[in-house]
Amino acid sequence: MATRLGRAILLAGIGLGAAPALADDLREALVLAYNTNPTLQAARAQQRAVDAGVAVARSVALPTLSGAATHTELIKRSASTVGGPLSGPERTFSADLNAGMPLYAGGAIRNSINAAKTRVEAGRADLRGAETEVFSAVVSAYMDVILNQAVVSLNRGQVGVLEVNLQATKDRFEIGDLTRTDVAQSQARLSLAKGQTRGAEAQLVAARERYIAVVGKEPVDLQPPPPLPGLPADVETAVQVALDSNPDLLAARQRSKAAGFDTAAAGSGRLPTVSVFTGVGYTDYYNTLGGGSPALNQSSTTAQAGIRATIPLFQGGLPAAQRRQAQAREGATLEQEIAIERQIVSGVRAAFASWQATREIIDSSQAAVDAAKLSLEGVKAENTVGNRTILDILNAEQELLNAQVQLVTAQRNAYVAGFNLLAAMGKAEARDLALDGGTLYDPVANYDRVAGNIWDWASDPAPKAQGTRTVDTKAQDGSVKPQ
Repeated sequence: MATRLGRAILLAGIGLGAAPALADDLREALVLAYNTNPTLQAARAQQRAVDAGVAVARSVALPTLSGAATHTELIKRSASTVGGPLSGPERTFSADLNAGMPLYAGGAIRNSINAAKTRVEAGRADLRGAETEVFSAVVSAYMDVILNQAVVSLNRGQVGVLEVNLQATKDRFEIGDLTRTDVAQSQARLSLAKGQTRGAEAQLVAARERYIAVVGKEPVDLQPPPPLPGLPADVETAVQVALDSNPDLLAARQRSKAAGFDTAAAGSGRLPTVSVFTGVGYTDYYNTLGGGSPALNQSSTTAQAGIRATIPLFQGGLPAAQRRQAQAREGATLEQEIAIERQIVSGVRAAFASWQATREIIDSSQAAVDAAKLSLEGVKAENTVGNRTILDILNAEQELLNAQVQLVTAQRNAYVAGFNLLAAMGKAEARDLALDGGTLYDPVANYDRVAGNIWDWASDPAPKAQGTRTVDTKAQDGSVKPQ
């Protein structure tokens, strides 16, 4: 089933631009959200910003080259014994070209680069988590539309039945077979059913609008969803998979590692630093030195190279404070990692229990529907011989409606609970649905593109929104197709 689901999603993604709007299935909804949901697009952009952090950290370890040019007009000149009382230059032009490179920084650069790389890994896990959240929202919205459509249809069917009942009750009242009380009871139930139908229609409108918000288009004749792949056989398996695959936990682990590198980098402020430097300089006096005397050089050129070592002796406790600060932050990430692990274990166990419970509720609800149908038939039959009242029929019809609504609600809840269980396990992403063939977004490709780029003038195109807007979609209503 997983292969079949993945193949269908892939085909839906390939044909997304040209497919006519006939009917939607869950695969198409997931593909559309994957490609156009602004929350997911923003998470990808955020990850690209995290990727750039590696190049920022690495730039400190690379050579630097800078130039400077200065023109100076000397308002007050000094006297000189060489050229007379005002032999200083009237103006100067100087140009310098300097290069430098650190050789040793106490481990600060190395640890900063490692921290940036580790945060890239954490960011990729966050991106997976964002994808899971969007997919979970799609599944929930999709199933909510299906559920509310069913509830509206059931309520409208109930209104139709009660309208027939009311007319039959009035007819029997006219011939003296029933009382005015029976008519009033039938009228009250019909009015109540119409109100419930209107409320169900409002819920359907809200569900359709939520679908538009997360998927990006109006729901069109939503089809029943396919079976979910990869559901665990027991809760222990689910927990173990989550501990290995849940993106939130993986991100927390990577952040703990990055904080450890930050602590090491903070401690480097107490250590010596060594760097090399070189430079050339040129000065031109515009032939104004010594009044333009030919005996004086009117320009000069210099060059230098050297190695510089800096040994901190006392910094007012700054390095120690920075290290303590980094250690405290590292401790916080370690505690956060444990807290997230607790939440995941608890969440997976609760999701598994919910999924199991909803499956059992489906069975019991189906039994209730079957029993309610038999009960209604029996009550109607007994009413014809005078053993049951109109109120008994109305109650039996309401019980059947309640059982049918509970059944479709349980079916919705079971599917959503199953998907949420997969999400908690870290197995509800596009790659788990075999959404491949060039469709998937690859964060590694952007990292490889920017991590080693050392050109100062390299730039990406101006950002443009990738998510689709929904302002042009029409306002939804509570209509459903006749069954």
